Formats: sequence, structure tokens, C-alpha cells
Amino acid sequence: MSGAFSARKGVAIGGGTGLPRVLRCLLELGFDTSAVVTMADDGGSSGLLREQMGMLPPGDIRNCLVAMADADSLPAQLFQYRFPQGEGLAGHALGNLVIAALTDLTQSFPDAIDAAGGLLDSQGRVLPSTLADVRLSAKDAAGRPISGQARLAHSNGPLADIELEPGFPKAYGPALEAIASAEVIVIGPGSLFTSILPNLLVEGVSDAIRRSEALRVYVCNVANQRGETSGMDAFDHLRTLIDHGLSGAIDVALVHDSPTPSAVAADASVRERMASLGPKVVSADLSDPGDPNRHSQDKLLAALREVIG
Repeated sequence: MSGAFSARKGVAIGGGTGLPRVLRCLLELGFDTSAVVTMADDGGSSGLLREQMGMLPPGDIRNCLVAMADADSLPAQLFQYRFPQGEGLAGHALGNLVIAALTDLTQSFPDAIDAAGGLLDSQGRVLPSTLADVRLSAKDAAGRPISGQARLAHSNGPLADIELEPGFPKAYGPALEAIASAEVIVIGPGSLFTSILPNLLVEGVSDAIRRSEALRVYVCNVANQRGETSGMDAFDHLRTLIDHGLSGAIDVALVHDSPTPSAVAADASVRERMASLGPKVVSADLSDPGDPNRHSQDKLLAALREVIG
């Protein structure tokens, strides 16, 4: 319709439990929102469905679709319902099974995602970063190889030499298109090595972010994860992203500045070192008082509103 309002386009990149918070923020800020989600998950319900049905992991997809729907609606509650017992059912989220059934019916994982979004009336799109059957591998601090996202997430120390198998899989075209057309790109929060980096290891994703004229914001985790990022400060998190293809591709780094026992260190000296890498560094108290290891939805919204404008 001529003269109709066109919302600004926003993209959030990552996976895990942090990405849904950003998606809700972007929707609240009025963005036409897309999520670009890692396909490396191989734990829990997603891992079982990958193994038993030969499908791509639905768990992070499900969480993002629900995050962009009415959380109090019956469909959203059903999608998040997890069976507590039952042979073959215990541990499965119903939404994962619905996406598995839709994948079988449509013979297309992207079509299944869109259909699930329709069932939930999700107010945005969820896009896998790749349609390749990828596995994540790395080495621990002692140089020992570890294979599989679930094992990496429970490693006993920091990780190095992280890669996807097969290496540099082809990106899902609509994911690259969403990045190219975005006016704001938010990277993270989420597990650095097992939720964020797997997207950057997909061929073309980091290039698309570097070429983008969008405002590119990195939301650093508020807390370190035992093992995976033990001992890493906010500078180390940022440096890791830069080393994996995002040199010159982060305009703003948003960090948590209130110290707690598990907080990612981001004091004045750390923020100064981060700024030396190029981005503007914005700090605020971002943690949830009820769960200091996670971002507060309201605080994150306020910070992103200030940063994005």
C-alpha cells in the first residue's frame, strides 16, 4: 500500500536462552525482527531428534518462535511443555515434536519453521544459519579434542580451535538476506563458543555482517560459564568474536558493569581495552536480580533503546 508505514528491520544472531530476550526487545522497539540461529545444538531433546529422525535441531528455533509470540497463549504454553515422564517422551518439548512432524509433512525444515510460527502467531521470522547437518568441535585448554555442542558446553576449561564439521558450510540464503537488509544487527547474548561462534563459522555470515551498513551491537554475557568461558573478561569475549571474522564489524559493545561472583569482568580498564578494538563501549547494570547469571529483560530493553535510539 503506497505510503504505508514500514518498520525498521532488526536481526538477532545467536542461540540458546539469551537470544529470545533480544528478540522480545527488538519487537518492543518496533522492529521487523528476524532471528538467525545456530544449527549446532546436539543435546537433550534436539540431540535425540537429530539422531533418531535425521533432522536439524529444533530447540533454539522453538524458543525463538515462542519469544516472538504471546507467551501466555495456549499454543505458546504447549510448545514449551516438556514431558516429565513416559518412555520415548520424557525430556522432549512438545514444540520440538511439532516441528519434527511439520518437517516430515512439508519435507522442508524452513517450511516447518514458518508453519510453526503461524501456529504460534509469532511476530517475526526464525532462520537457521545453515541447512547443513553440522557438528561442533574444539580443543580444551590442554589441547584435547572435544566433539559435540553438548560436550563443549560442559567442558572443564576454556576452548580453542573451534570449528564446524563439515567446515564452512553453506549459509541459508534467507539468513544472509535478512542480515543484508537489516538496519540493526544484535549479536548475542549467548554461549560464546557454542551458540554465537557456530553462526560465524558458516560460510558468508561474518562477511555479511562486515559488509552491512546496519548498526551492529554485541551484547556481552553478564556471567561466565563454568568451563566454556572460565576466566574470560569482556575484552576476551570481544577479541574472540573479532578473531572469528568480525574485525571492524562491531559498532557498539554492551557490557554489564556491576560485579558479582560469576560476572564477566568489565571494569573501566577492561572497557578501555575493548574500545581500543574499535567499538563504542556502553556499560550498565544488566543482570536480573532474581538470576544474576542472566540479563534482565527490562534492563536489556532500556539499554538497547538507548543504544539503538
